[in-house]
Amino acid sequence: MYGMGRVGFMGLGIALAGCLSVAPVFAGDKPAKPPVADGSKVMISSPKDGDKVSDTFEVKYELTKGSQATHVHAYVDDQYQKGFSGELKSLSKGTHKVTVTGATKDHDPVTATHSITVDVQ
Repeated sequence: MYGMGRVGFMGLGIALAGCLSVAPVFAGDKPAKPPVADGSKVMISSPKDGDKVSDTFEVKYELTKGSQATHVHAYVDDQYQKGFSGELKSLSKGTHKVTVTGATKDHDPVTATHSITVDVQ
């Protein structure tokens, strides 16, 4: 019985060491880079700031590309919208902040950003 306790304790130690050794991987694969000032500009044209919208709606924007911007990333309430293709879907009722930010081909942010607030009905 004494031996079983030691094995259990060692197993716990090994599991804990394993968790601690991969902690940096879970924190993020690469550190966040500061936005690149490349002369890009982005403007959300629809919906307008303060508009009432349904839970699914199209976000129209204009990106004037600078020296490095190639596309945009969208965020709702500061949460990245993976796979954004112009439409936001299934938002909960209430007020939400929608942000569109320019990005480089490597997905690093540029300083071009525009935010609006919408009221989902």
